[in-house]
Amino acid sequence: MAARDAAMLIVRELRDAGHVAYFAGGCVRDALLGHEPKDYDIATDATPEQVRALLPRSRAVGEAFGVVLVRLGGNNVEVATFRSEWGYTDKRRPDHVIFTDAEHDAKRRDFTINGLFADPFERDADTGGDRIIDYVGGRADLAARVVRAIGDPSERFSEDYLRMLRAPRFAARLNFDIEPRTAAAIRPLAKHLGQISRERIGMEVQAMLAGPRPALAVRMVHALRLDGPVLNEDHVDVPLHTLEALTRDASALPYATLLVGWLIDRQFAGELSFERVVNFAGHEAPARLRRWRKALCLSNQHHDQAKAMLALLPVAYRWSALDVARRKRLLAASAWPEALRLLRALPAAREVAALEREAQPLIEEGVAPPPLVDGNDLIKLGLTPGPAFGRLLEEVYDAQLDGRVRDREGALAWVRERARGV
Repeated sequence: MAARDAAMLIVRELRDAGHVAYFAGGCVRDALLGHEPKDYDIATDATPEQVRALLPRSRAVGEAFGVVLVRLGGNNVEVATFRSEWGYTDKRRPDHVIFTDAEHDAKRRDFTINGLFADPFERDADTGGDRIIDYVGGRADLAARVVRAIGDPSERFSEDYLRMLRAPRFAARLNFDIEPRTAAAIRPLAKHLGQISRERIGMEVQAMLAGPRPALAVRMVHALRLDGPVLNEDHVDVPLHTLEALTRDASALPYATLLVGWLIDRQFAGELSFERVVNFAGHEAPARLRRWRKALCLSNQHHDQAKAMLALLPVAYRWSALDVARRKRLLAASAWPEALRLLRALPAAREVAALEREAQPLIEEGVAPPPLVDGNDLIKLGLTPGPAFGRLLEEVYDAQLDGRVRDREGALAWVRERARGV
C-alpha cells in the first residue's frame, strides 16, 4: 500500500470515530513543494489510548508525548495527539505536556514550514490539492523560501538547542535562506549547543551531510558559529574548497568522505597544497579524527573508513616511487575509490592525472588476483605459522602482483627458495 493511502485510511478511521485528524509537518511541507513525501505523520485530537483502541496494529512509541506508531499496509505512520509543551529543563524534553488543539500544537513546533496541517479529504480552492490549515504562516514562508522559527526564535531554540542545527539542515536541503531574525537568534545561543548529547548532534550532522547540498549546509553551520560546538573545537571562518569540490559532481557521497573533506578544509583555511594535505594526513589527522569521533559519536565503520582514506593519501603521493606490487595494492584497497575522490578535490590535478593514466593498464590487468599460494601450502612445505610465515605470504603475493611469479608452480618454487632462510 502506498504511504499516502495508508495515512488516509488512518485519518478516515479517526474521523469516523468523531475525531479531528490531519496530515502534519514534513509530509505537508514536501507535498506543497512538489516533492513526494517519503512518509506521513498524522496529528489528531484523539488521545493515545483512543488511537490504540481504534487501530489495533499500533504501539506507543512516545506515550508521554502522545505518539503512537501504526503499522498498516507495510507502512509505519506516526499518529500524535495535539499537544502543548513547556518547561524544557534538560533542553531536550518538555517538563510538562498537555493535550490540546491543532492551533496550539502548530505553535509549539520548531519552524513555520514544519507547522502546517493538511486535510486530505477536502480540496484547496486555489490549488485543488489538500486543504491546508496554517496557523503559523508556514505557507507564506514556503513561497518566500525561508526557514523561520515559530514565534520568538530565542525561545524556540532555548527549548531545544538542537533546533539551531536543524535550521541549516532544512535550509540546505530545501535550498532556502534562514530568515534573518531566526539566524540572528542562533549566533549568541550557539555556545549552548554543547549541552545537547553528542549522539543527537552526530545524528543531525549525518542527516545534514546526507542531504542534497552538504557543502551549503556546512557553510551555514560556520556562518551561524555552530561549527565549534558541533566539533568541540573553536569556531573558524574558512573557505570550503575541498568539500565544495567533492560535491560538485556527485549528488550523494559517503558520510566519511564528506567528513574528511571538512576536516581538511578546517585544517588549512583555504591554503591548500597537495604536499601539506599529505603531511597532515600522515601525522596530525588521525588524532584529530579521533576527537571528531567523540564529538560526533561516529560509528566504528565511519571512523575506520575516514582513517583508511587518510592513510592512503601519503601512499598515493609517492606513486611515482612505488613498484608495481605496491601500486596494485593501493588500487585494490577498499578505501581507494573514496581516497581518489578526495585527491581529485585537492589542488593536485597534474599528479592525479598522471596517477590515473598509469593506473589504467594495471586495473585492466587486474590489481587483486586470487593468491597462487596460501597458508595451507606453506604448512605442507613444513613451515610453522608465525611472523615469518606471514611475511612469506606477503612477499610471494607481491611477486605475483609484479609478475615475478606467474603460476602456482612458480609461486611454490619461490616459497621453497625463500623458506630456506626462514
